[in-house]
Amino acid sequence: MTLVRWSDPYREFSHLQDRINRVFGDFGRRDDEGLLTSGSWIPPVDIYQNGDQELVLKAELPDMTREDIDLTIDNGTLTIKGEKKLATDVREDSFHRVERRYGTFTRSFSLPQTVDTAKVAAEYRNGVLTVRLPLREEAKPRQIKVDVAA
Repeated sequence: MTLVRWSDPYREFSHLQDRINRVFGDFGRRDDEGLLTSGSWIPPVDIYQNGDQELVLKAELPDMTREDIDLTIDNGTLTIKGEKKLATDVREDSFHRVERRYGTFTRSFSLPQTVDTAKVAAEYRNGVLTVRLPLREEAKPRQIKVDVAA
């Protein structure tokens, strides 16, 4: 029997939660109906660790303004909410095809206890929301010198 080391259970659970959210988010929705009034969509998100300094979350939020995005941290959970609105300069009956999603969205992510929530920063540029989640000093690896006893 081979033992397999489970390196990061939080990452595995996060992937599972995202997959489940996507399955139930698309449940019962037909692609050819209600695109202008579907009411919800799920923006894609990348989360990665930037060395030993921070976690970085990047969410694609095209054609939105900063006022359309609400970012909160409560009880160890980061929540991104917003609304992607259909352009008001084009009448709904003028469209021949609509493939992009519009409406409200909510994404929530459990943060590890190693994140210093007091120092979180966010920036929105070119349709991408970047959230920087710095790690606490005590969570960062450090080198310990070993003295040799005589």
